[in-house]
Amino acid sequence: MNGRSQPSAPADGLARSRAITDLATELLPGGVSSSLRVVERPRVFVRARGSRVWDADGREYIDYHAAFGPIILGHADPVVHEAALEVARELDPVGLGATELEVELAARIRRLVPSVEKVLFSNSGSEATFHAIRVARAATGRRLLVKFQGCYHGWHDYVAANVVSTPGRLGSIDPTSAGVLPQALDWLRVLPFNDIEAFEALMAREGEDVAAVILEPVIHTIGCVLPTPEFLGALRRATTATGSVLIFDEVVTGFRHDLGGYQAIAGIRPDLSTFAKAIANGYPIAAVGGRADLMDHFNTRPDGTVLFGGTYNGNPMSVAAALATIDILEAGDGAVHRRLYALGDRMRTGLQSIVDRLGLPARAVNQGSVFVLYFTERDVRSYEDALTSDASWYVAFHRGMTERGFLMLPMNLKRNHLTAAHTEEDVDLTLQAAEDVLAGLAARGGPQDT
Repeated sequence: MNGRSQPSAPADGLARSRAITDLATELLPGGVSSSLRVVERPRVFVRARGSRVWDADGREYIDYHAAFGPIILGHADPVVHEAALEVARELDPVGLGATELEVELAARIRRLVPSVEKVLFSNSGSEATFHAIRVARAATGRRLLVKFQGCYHGWHDYVAANVVSTPGRLGSIDPTSAGVLPQALDWLRVLPFNDIEAFEALMAREGEDVAAVILEPVIHTIGCVLPTPEFLGALRRATTATGSVLIFDEVVTGFRHDLGGYQAIAGIRPDLSTFAKAIANGYPIAAVGGRADLMDHFNTRPDGTVLFGGTYNGNPMSVAAALATIDILEAGDGAVHRRLYALGDRMRTGLQSIVDRLGLPARAVNQGSVFVLYFTERDVRSYEDALTSDASWYVAFHRGMTERGFLMLPMNLKRNHLTAAHTEEDVDLTLQAAEDVLAGLAARGGPQDT
């Protein structure tokens, strides 16, 4: 076993988790600080290290949730942690000027990401996409924004629509929240992903009014929906022709799939890009970067007219964590990414082999370290395809895996992540458990009996 522990078989005892959850619900609406942290059974975590997390009742899990993706090296990576602590002993936010570390990180990102000429730092992906859209509108003098069904770009009103929509809401604006300003969504257009014909038709009608087109280059919000090269090429050609700004939201894909972002894999150069999550292995930092002529509209320059503010922007601890994370990802000419891709392929092929043996209509998909198991006979290339996946099977599979000590968010279409701390042994243990869970579900006639 190479000294690696197997996950604990979760016991029925949830006394401490229940007590903490009860108190949390008195103090926090719903007991959590972000909407998708709500799960059916109480989950209170007290420790995270490497590929493992532990709950308040002493149960150990192999973690495939990875905090929605920021953890790429493994929890509490000692090198990243020490880099952040070392800086914290000498420097915290000052609030004037820049730090040397901030400049170093900007130079590193410019070297690594093909499209980035200048960059600014914020604290979350939502902030980064907000700034990218605002500056695109300011630079073009236009209002219309195009997004794609199933893509998530943050909580702000510019894009708070058409993420996880019911079939009846497809083809219309579907706000993700009450309180979203309707007038903001009046300037939003939503299209199906990978549909070149629909996109080109919209751009032919309204392209001269489109300020920006924004997308997740791989839609990880609904699992792992890959773009066709032809689709990305059509986006680049049409936005160039109309003078619209092409924005790649690489909050999930950037640094997790490649140090140059997915744009480096695809060979497409967007005008603006946003990054967060895996850039600093869990420390809070985000970035927006791209063409210098667009970035120079921000009022961080004396003659800039687009507001860019934030007390904690460029926080020295987070910047140090990002530099340390990038150092590790660059080492060995990208050895970490090569290993993550191999682990992802091992997981995908293993899962597909299991469902094929069991005769289940399911498709295992991965892009590098992100993997999902869709319960459908269709290849998933769009949101409409993802809707054909059986949600009851999807949730039951994730729930069953979590109960056996393999943490997978028990929510429909939510992706799983491998980290550099995972091993081949971890993957093999996971596949053994997956076969048990899926065989059990099949033997009982499906998840309705669980």
